[in-house]
Amino acid sequence: MLWRMTLIVLVVSGAWTCLAVRLTFLHLGSNELLKERVRRIRHYERELVAPRGRIHDASGTTLALDLDTKDIIVDPHRILANGQARAVSRQLSVALGVPLAKVEAKVNRPGRRYEYIKQYVQHDQFEHIERMKLAGVFMEDSSARYYPHDAMLCHAIGFANLAGDGCAGVELKLDDLLKGKPGIQVSERDGRRREIYGKRSLEIAAETGCDVFLTVDVNVQYVVEQALQSAVHEHDAKSAWAVVQEVKTGRILAMASLPAFSLNEYRSVGQDELLNRVIGYTYEPGSTMKAAVFAAAFNEAIVAEDVMVDCEGGTWYYKGRPLRDFHPYGHLSVADVLKKSSNIGTAKIALHLGAQRLEEYLRAFGIGRRTGIGLPGEETGVFHSRRNWDSLTITRVPMGHAVSVTALQMVAMYSAIANDGKLLRPRIVDLVTNADGEAVYRSSVEVVGTPIRPETSSLMRRLLNRVTEEGGTARRARVEGYDVAGKTGTAEKVVNGRYSRDANIASFAGFLPADNPELTILVVIDEPNKFHTGGRVAGPVFKEIAEQIVRYLGIPPGGWGYPLLAKSRSEPAAP
Repeated sequence: MLWRMTLIVLVVSGAWTCLAVRLTFLHLGSNELLKERVRRIRHYERELVAPRGRIHDASGTTLALDLDTKDIIVDPHRILANGQARAVSRQLSVALGVPLAKVEAKVNRPGRRYEYIKQYVQHDQFEHIERMKLAGVFMEDSSARYYPHDAMLCHAIGFANLAGDGCAGVELKLDDLLKGKPGIQVSERDGRRREIYGKRSLEIAAETGCDVFLTVDVNVQYVVEQALQSAVHEHDAKSAWAVVQEVKTGRILAMASLPAFSLNEYRSVGQDELLNRVIGYTYEPGSTMKAAVFAAAFNEAIVAEDVMVDCEGGTWYYKGRPLRDFHPYGHLSVADVLKKSSNIGTAKIALHLGAQRLEEYLRAFGIGRRTGIGLPGEETGVFHSRRNWDSLTITRVPMGHAVSVTALQMVAMYSAIANDGKLLRPRIVDLVTNADGEAVYRSSVEVVGTPIRPETSSLMRRLLNRVTEEGGTARRARVEGYDVAGKTGTAEKVVNGRYSRDANIASFAGFLPADNPELTILVVIDEPNKFHTGGRVAGPVFKEIAEQIVRYLGIPPGGWGYPLLAKSRSEPAAP
């Protein structure tokens, strides 16, 4: 017994001695490695997300903003210790709309202290979870991009992903300006991984990104989108797109493309819906190209409006190949060749103009190069150098074949014809301001070329106005009280290397009031099935758009047949 007692005393004494030595070592020794480990465990460092700048329309209506959200996080160790894994998982599943199996998989992880259940939870949901007061469930601040108008102007605005990076449209183009500068917090945390606020050693606030003001007006955009949707439904069309531009400033008031998509659900969208057809889709424009040919011919004084042209009764052979008109004509004046949209008459005028001058004028109007609007994905179109033309090209390009364009190029071209021959760079970003409201960028009118003289522009405005009169191809584009100038386009699409009689693109490009133009509008309908011509399909859509926005914008009735009630609108002041 004595030996047993002695052994027990020695063992206990030895244990206490070892413990005392260890405690002495921990308190008096250097223990740098251990201290560093403790410091790492207790260290709390958090990046403060900088709110992304907002995007507004021309009137200040918000189109994109960051919403304050919460990330829902669980402490599996604590929940399992409380025996509440099943109950907590079920409640979170119902409140967040997350599958129960997914929540349980995150909660049932012994030893884990930090697991995301759902990120970017919006206000109504996280408030509900706060009221539930679930032990082992906590939240962290976050933010998510939100688009109040959903699909409106989706292709121009673009979207930012969950990481806060711009991925399309203005969001991508101005990503560096829209992004703010992140801040930081440095502190310590307790055993439950919560910050000890009294130990906070550093805090640098995040800087909000710049706000962007577009030239687009949401009310004009709404009118355009509704008109396109109706046209696609009525004609069972594949797609459609349209642009509205101020003639004298180059500002884009509307840019619409169908099919569209929800900016708030961009992750489930296909490539076809993501395509901005106004700048990213090239097509053969058909007879809308004729306006540039006539403008060039008048500018070079090789024809006059009353000169007669033989339109060969509807069929003309050039270089052994036939060229036909939609309706047969005999002799027409140059003015009527444009009004009736005679392919034969236009081709003969192009031959008098010559290949060199034809190419030079089209390039001067911006065909074959980007407009420079500054949106990602803009195409150049296809316009080959005359060195690569065959013997027929000079007769095909004037009628809008053997050349492809973007809608924005055509709008810019028609605006130049309307604007005394001045080709302006289209612009969709008007103003960028920093967090203090100071302007860091302001757009202005930029003339990039003058392909024709003002007197040629005046003549073209008058002759293009005749296209919408009785006997012209665009009677359905007329707007009551306003003189409309423009041109229809009907182009067969190339399918399997051949022009198809069943698939075509119908378009109308025009401006109004014709004598003092304020707006240029282009409407394009892709593969309409009910009717096929630009005058029958796109002209009425132009009318529907124009007759609403001229009144909304306060553009007074006027023209050669109407009194002009007010001067031209000046460029609006920036917000």
